[in-house]
Amino acid sequence: MPARRLPVRPDLTQLKHQAKDLLKAIHAGEPDALADLAAFHPRSVAPAEAKLSDAQLVLARSYEAASWPRLVRSCQLIDAIWQDDLEAVRNLVTAHPTLLHEHALIRNSNWGPPLSYAANLGRDRIIRLLHQLGATDLDHAIGRASLQGQVETALMLHGMMGKPAIPDDALGGPAYTLNLPGTAMLLGLGARVVGSRGERIAPVDVVLESDSRRPASKHAILELYVQHGLALPDTPTMALHRGRIDLLAEHLRRDPGLLSRMFSHEEIYPPAMGCHDEVQATQGTPLDGTTLLHLCADYDELEIAEWLIAEGADVNRRARVNADGFGGHTALFGAVVSQAAFWPNSQGRVDEAPIARLFLDHGADLTVRASLRKQLHPGYGPHPVREYRDVTPFEWGTQFEPKVFVSLMALRLIAERGGGTG
Repeated sequence: MPARRLPVRPDLTQLKHQAKDLLKAIHAGEPDALADLAAFHPRSVAPAEAKLSDAQLVLARSYEAASWPRLVRSCQLIDAIWQDDLEAVRNLVTAHPTLLHEHALIRNSNWGPPLSYAANLGRDRIIRLLHQLGATDLDHAIGRASLQGQVETALMLHGMMGKPAIPDDALGGPAYTLNLPGTAMLLGLGARVVGSRGERIAPVDVVLESDSRRPASKHAILELYVQHGLALPDTPTMALHRGRIDLLAEHLRRDPGLLSRMFSHEEIYPPAMGCHDEVQATQGTPLDGTTLLHLCADYDELEIAEWLIAEGADVNRRARVNADGFGGHTALFGAVVSQAAFWPNSQGRVDEAPIARLFLDHGADLTVRASLRKQLHPGYGPHPVREYRDVTPFEWGTQFEPKVFVSLMALRLIAERGGGTG
């Protein structure tokens, strides 16, 4: 099976270096390189006799390209699309017409063939050219444009398709990326949030379970669904998902114990809205059996967290302990390991950890210990179920794998206040 996957924008120079490094490793007899040579080269080649062309072929096939020239063409085509270089795209596709119908990234990728790939970037001239040359993936392309918020491109594609009715699954793309312009555009074109029998169509589950963490967009998308006729559950957790402090205040008026109440996974992710189990609902620190304040940490809801604390929420309220002995963590654990931390870490942005600061400023206990069990969403790869027993918030962060979910700033703040070392 192919061992490698091209990034969204592959670098041909880097691939050339990879091929040279692979050749050196083959000559040196490194086990992984020899395994690649045996797995991906169509002929039996003695390692000592391998040439650069052999290493290039092995590397190309590991990316699922039939040959090194095919891998090169993929890089050139993608670069031309990014550069909006119409003539370069024309020349490549004219010389190699099969490129029109093959995935731009070679392997089966949600970025799709060249026309769909261009739709992700809003390259309208290139889209029209590729369609004239015979590309047919308009359906996929409009979904990609909507997902990426390329509104004008999506409208152009809709016109090119003859302005068909919007399919019922169209809102899922912009729901996953929490893309408000894409959602609004599709609703404006007639996308439905409820069916003819009143059944839910809007992908509320995707909005709630998405790995994206953009609270303002999430709130606005859910409100658009409501404005177009969808009834959302009247619960405190849904009020939080919607960013509606006014609704939370009404729930608190009716239930004075709300701030210390612990919510089940099903209350946070209602099955009636299409939601799934804990692994499918992307989150960092487990949320089953936690309070609204815990929920704020994973969903980056700073304003709501401030309101909850002002109303008397206890930052040291511990989550429910389940029958296997896992749970008992405070909201600070969620500020250390969270889905919200994933994005600044993976994108190289500065993480100021405002929610961790808020909890610490209001007396979060640095010594509390809890046991947690965690399995990541399969979209992050084959990660096993891991158990972390009797850990403090600091130890939870230092032991958790992978580190892309860990707020290093939160750990630093905890260490500065005497809650850990390392």
